[in-house]
Amino acid sequence: MREIRLPQRIVDQAAEFSAGTADPAEPRDAATVVLLRDGEVRPEAYLLLRQTSMAFAGGMAVFPGGGVDQRDFDDELIDEGLWHGPSPAEWAARLGCDEAKARALVCAAVRETFEESGVLLAGASGDEVVADTTGDDWEADRVALETRELSLTAFLTRRDLILRTDLLGAWSGWLTPIFEPRRYRTWFFVAALPAGQVTRDVSTESSSVAWTDVADAVAQVDADELMMLPPTYLTCLDVAQHATVAETLDESQHRTVEMFMPEVARTPEGDFTLSRPEMYTELLAAR
Repeated sequence: MREIRLPQRIVDQAAEFSAGTADPAEPRDAATVVLLRDGEVRPEAYLLLRQTSMAFAGGMAVFPGGGVDQRDFDDELIDEGLWHGPSPAEWAARLGCDEAKARALVCAAVRETFEESGVLLAGASGDEVVADTTGDDWEADRVALETRELSLTAFLTRRDLILRTDLLGAWSGWLTPIFEPRRYRTWFFVAALPAGQVTRDVSTESSSVAWTDVADAVAQVDADELMMLPPTYLTCLDVAQHATVAETLDESQHRTVEMFMPEVARTPEGDFTLSRPEMYTELLAAR
């Protein structure tokens, strides 16, 4: 990915926000899941190409995900024993937030993955995971979740399932720059495609979907054959350092999320670009 050279109007606009003379948009909390499967050489990620008409990230390749819904905070999910894996307190420590938000983020990650790919990280017990979600009845439930006619708690209860939060791993956190009109505070998770399940092109927000070797995705962006926002590109580059999905998930168990907001920075050549976490600077330099 070439450096994003910012036009002067963006630089000036960012300066106004930083100086307090303009009010930034309030970020919305969101969760996205890097859904992975093993490829011939390294992990492959499930990527959705967003409709060009979308107001946010139109035409971009993205991972499944979306905003946290108020019902993702539902206490009943815990009270009714529908949660398996690390506790909300453990997730809070890993995600860098309070327990209520951590619970909602995990719920949003699982719900959005099902809504946008048909893949469900849930099972009848802590030792099982759903093996097939392709029937018409599953599709009806997916649509009901997507349209908010059905809550995640009601869906799991109806299906006699529990949330398999142990199938998720924490990866990173990105906050949309201060000068953007639509802003998201997004927690990135990783997860493996459960055995037996298949992805389905079901998202109304995407024009196409594809399983893509993460290194090939990076190369396609470099060759101007694919568009990605920097967090998506850098996440693919990061995951490409691992030979298998198992290695990636193992790495995720040792990560804690520190939310990063790109800021306007000046290059040695005098251009303006966006900053990025130091770890990604090192990865790019090593290529």
